Amino acid sequence: MGHAIKQIWSWTWRLTLGALIALLLLPALVPPFLDRIYYRGPATAHFDGDHFFNPGDQAAAAMPKRSPLDIALRMATMKDQAPWPLHVATRAGRPATVPDPRRMVVTWIGHSTALVQAGGINILTDPIYSEHAGPWGMIGPRRVRDPGIAFDALPHIDLVLVSHDHWDHLDLPTLKRLWARDRPLIVTSLGNDTILKSAGVPAVARDWGQTVPVRPGITVRIERVHHWGSRWMRDRDRALWSGFSVTLPGGNLFFAGDTGWGDGAWPAEAAKDGPYRLALIPIGAFLPRDVMQSNHIDPVEAVELFQRLGALHALAVHWGTFKLSSEAINDPPDLLRKTLMERRIAADRFRAMEVGVGWEVPQL
Repeated sequence: MGHAIKQIWSWTWRLTLGALIALLLLPALVPPFLDRIYYRGPATAHFDGDHFFNPGDQAAAAMPKRSPLDIALRMATMKDQAPWPLHVATRAGRPATVPDPRRMVVTWIGHSTALVQAGGINILTDPIYSEHAGPWGMIGPRRVRDPGIAFDALPHIDLVLVSHDHWDHLDLPTLKRLWARDRPLIVTSLGNDTILKSAGVPAVARDWGQTVPVRPGITVRIERVHHWGSRWMRDRDRALWSGFSVTLPGGNLFFAGDTGWGDGAWPAEAAKDGPYRLALIPIGAFLPRDVMQSNHIDPVEAVELFQRLGALHALAVHWGTFKLSSEAINDPPDLLRKTLMERRIAADRFRAMEVGVGWEVPQL
């Protein structure tokens, strides 16, 4: 019996090691299937003709780029991972009825997905309803918070903002359902429309600084942020990342998407498209800092961004839904509240709320 167990263990270890080696070699063995061209166009201040890049990011340019596989292996082998619960009990919410176009109600649905009801339209940001943040919505980090509003309870969605092509932000299963149900206007940045089109979902893609009209009095502007893009490791930075400003009758909306601090110049650029009644700002997936700093702002930087934008209010997103980093599940909102207190900013101006809870945002 002991010999049989040893043989089973030996073969299990060999198969596991073989699978890991194959995974590591995969980018070199089958580059045609992993490196995909999503956008073709002339070189610009942030596109070299093949790949997009963050301008003014000399420090990051001098550092070796981490692939999703590098990050995954680093995270898997870390010893200081804070445990997360398997599931967080929440109460499903309902969308508000907002007939007055000058009202604004925001509801955090989970991760970077928020429903903003303002200007007579319903806006959804980086919608993900899949159980996993990964390929086909079937593998990758598992959702621990159920969506704050069930998909079938969503109101008719008029506008969808998709910030970049990472799996936890561009979730094709959800976007296909939304397109089939509502035919919303989907606005994204260059190259991501190619990924959506491959799934039968049309989208309007624009470069940083360009605008997309939605309806009279409502316009979306693509904003520069500091991030990167990839879905299959070798297709890194083939599509552009962005934030968004939305001009609305009762006060503008800013959605940061996913961002690191970078050169620190982009918040001032985005502030010019205010004043912002509400900013949706990420606060999570920030540890360890040597891995996450160039990609994700932490709660302290999130407050700094809030101040530099000159926003009246902000809602914290990108936390507490998928375990993407090593901090504990409640570290982001705890550090956010601490930072607000230290800077003497009223806690009700920058809120980290539970999913499904509607917030009527005060007017400017």
